[in-house]
Amino acid sequence: MLSIVVPCYNEEESLPFFVEEMEKISTKINHSIEYIFVNDGSKDQTLKVLRELHQSMPEKVRYISFSKNFGKEAGLYAGLQAANGDLVTVMDADLQDPPELLPQMITMIEQKEIDCVGTRRTTREGEPPIRSFFAKMFYKLVNKFGDTEMVDGARDFRLMTRQMVDAILELTEYNRFSKGIFSWVGFETEYLEYENRERVAGETSWSFWSLFKYSIDGIVNFSDAPLTLASFVGAFSCLGSGFALIFIVLRTLIFDDPTDGWPSLVAIILFVSGLQLLCLGIIGKYIGKIFLETKKRPIYIVKETEETQQNKKVTYK
Repeated sequence: MLSIVVPCYNEEESLPFFVEEMEKISTKINHSIEYIFVNDGSKDQTLKVLRELHQSMPEKVRYISFSKNFGKEAGLYAGLQAANGDLVTVMDADLQDPPELLPQMITMIEQKEIDCVGTRRTTREGEPPIRSFFAKMFYKLVNKFGDTEMVDGARDFRLMTRQMVDAILELTEYNRFSKGIFSWVGFETEYLEYENRERVAGETSWSFWSLFKYSIDGIVNFSDAPLTLASFVGAFSCLGSGFALIFIVLRTLIFDDPTDGWPSLVAIILFVSGLQLLCLGIIGKYIGKIFLETKKRPIYIVKETEETQQNKKVTYK
């Protein structure tokens, strides 16, 4: 069986197109298919559409609806937990992940005996230039300073064996970054390349600021380089101020030429204070992550599934 995990947030317009395209591709796949849609606290009619899809294809369509918006990472984790297939794929509902690649991905796993086939975009056409620039910078930084390699342009869209999915599910951390987790668990992975595609309907929920925060989480979750950087900044600042102090004392003793220089002194104080706040912010980010982990809160809370909705209907009768 092939399980198709689809996190959804305000995707009422995209879902019918997605299922239609997937059903066309399903004739080329020699596996039975189950859809697992995860409604991540959508504000539109996504849940209503999922209910209708389940009623039209009760044996194929399953859904999980969260009690609020827990984020895409929680949606991915919930979908992987619910998946029953020997092969599991993760896809977006907006058709930016090409469904026609699935038959080739399945063939690669079965013939090459690999554990995962990922996908990566070769172009970023249609994206704002500033977003593309920061995305490239993120991959450069995380690969240079982190211990876990992340492929530039890699998407969450990938096909995995049951063994790899089970390994991912063993990582129950609250602060999740799936691109890093997919890489960290290992297993042999090959990538298929394709050109960037626009959404088939609706609007993206990812703003520049949300992507920026997401990238910061990725760096913090899989690298301690920012802490090392904070240590170097502190050491450099301390060393530099020590040399400056020695220079001022020697100049005063030799040339008897003390300088008032209060504007420069204020500038130096503000500069050093800024470095201290930067380092404290970096340390605080890690401490905040530790704080959230120690609370042991659930990654998500389920409000409704197709099974609980069916039970409600039976009860009402």
